[in-house]
Amino acid sequence: MLSLFDGLREVTLASAFVRLTLAVLCGGIIGMERSYKRRPAGFRTHILICIGAAITTLTSQYLYLNMHYFTDMARLGAQVVAGIGFIGAGTIIVTRRQRVKGLTTAAGLWTCAIIGLAFGGGFYEGGILTTVFIMAAELVFSKLEYRVLENVPEINLYMEYTGKSCLEQVLQLYRDNNIKLLNIQITRSTGSKKHNACAIFALRLPHGCGVSRVLETVGGTEGVISVEEL
Repeated sequence: MLSLFDGLREVTLASAFVRLTLAVLCGGIIGMERSYKRRPAGFRTHILICIGAAITTLTSQYLYLNMHYFTDMARLGAQVVAGIGFIGAGTIIVTRRQRVKGLTTAAGLWTCAIIGLAFGGGFYEGGILTTVFIMAAELVFSKLEYRVLENVPEINLYMEYTGKSCLEQVLQLYRDNNIKLLNIQITRSTGSKKHNACAIFALRLPHGCGVSRVLETVGGTEGVISVEEL
């Protein structure tokens, strides 16, 4: 069965233009979603990585097919797969609340490089399908993930509060709502107005008690400055 891209498998000016254009479009689509969510690696970063990977594969093919340099065409592409890890690692951070951020962006950068390699090698169908699946994972599956996480049995909460009486109220609130306290870490206030006391709770929720409900209840306690899930 003939494919729409069968005439663009060879390394020509037309095929190079199509491959790099698709790399820009697909990399930009993925990067736009990351930019919309205010992630560190966004629109332009994904485009540059995707187009860079594409031209890497194109160069390997050109040297082998047109210049007759009999080397392994996959060698340059393999370096891209390994090297992109350094950029991806730069987007992963651990906040002061011991929360890891940037894993999805790092994985997206790595996959974006693979898409570029696919387009550069003339595997148009694979690159386009992968882009579609990535967008589905980011836009559709993420909503499913949030629904699942809303009903998880165990959660970790980070809370900033003003004093000991507030902490006692929160602990009593857990008991009243049948929320089991598995572990607690407390950092005392320094006595300065700029430094509040904080606590990290490991909780086991009863059946039917959602995360949003717990956050709303704890956040409404007098003396609680902020509360969020880790």
